[in-house]
Amino acid sequence: MANGPDNRPEASAEGLRTVVDFVRWAASRFGGAGLHFGHGTDNPVDEALQLVAHGLRLPLPMPVEFFQAALTAGERDAIAGLIRRRVEERRPTAYLTGEAWFAGLPFSVDERVLIPRSPIGELIEARFAPWIDADRVHRILDLCTGCGCIGIASACHIPHARVDVTDISEAALAVARDNIRRHDLDDRVRAIEADVYDGLDPGRYDIIVSNPPYVPKEEYETLPDEYRHEPELGLVAGEEGLAVVRRIIAGAAGRLQPGGILVVEVGNSEAVAAEAFADLPLTWLDFARGGAGVFLLTREELEAAKPARE
Repeated sequence: MANGPDNRPEASAEGLRTVVDFVRWAASRFGGAGLHFGHGTDNPVDEALQLVAHGLRLPLPMPVEFFQAALTAGERDAIAGLIRRRVEERRPTAYLTGEAWFAGLPFSVDERVLIPRSPIGELIEARFAPWIDADRVHRILDLCTGCGCIGIASACHIPHARVDVTDISEAALAVARDNIRRHDLDDRVRAIEADVYDGLDPGRYDIIVSNPPYVPKEEYETLPDEYRHEPELGLVAGEEGLAVVRRIIAGAAGRLQPGGILVVEVGNSEAVAAEAFADLPLTWLDFARGGAGVFLLTREELEAAKPARE
């Protein structure tokens, strides 16, 4: 049966007038619809706040005085439409707003790239301490960059470093280039089409960092609908999820400066990676704000392990 005037999502919002009304209503709808929250928020209230603020063209955090402000008819329609799309399409909020935040910085995003959510952002904000002295970091390589968030954030937090951000997807690199321009970093950040190290100029880096595809194909088939809006190329990496990670590790020693570090996220594939790379002294990083599945290796550790791996 077609929706009539009484069961449209917009109609159910007709009695709502204030910002807080819409935040409460949206959070209730999200909870009732069984949405998945894993693309920047972990609960329906924060998700509702993001969409309401976007519909009002207001930044977050919103002044507390605004929460009791009455909205215009146009504002109410805009917010209700966003809420409807989030519920009906299961489209992640960042794709509806066109923006996601990472390491304290805003990034433009759309369906050509994954939505930034890596715990590596916390490491970048700490300038990779205590694992390397940021003052001696001159070159950084961000492999499988997507929207460019890891490499661009690294350049912002280590302002003397030059950064190469790479991806196999030219569509993703177009988004990354937009974000490079957004943060006025054309003079220090380059976007390069490359398949891991294939396509890069010769040279070594002080830091190689990557959030590559690491989801096993079988696991991908079970993910919530929200993940279907993201590019499969950025998520899936073979049957075990380590196809790209293996290549990153294999070539890292030859691309790192003495004292350089490799940082790689493998997410839920941590146990599989720990077993697959049992011959390597992987350091698994802890994060104060949550998140796991990120390991670190030094160039010297990689070099020491090479004879046994060849």
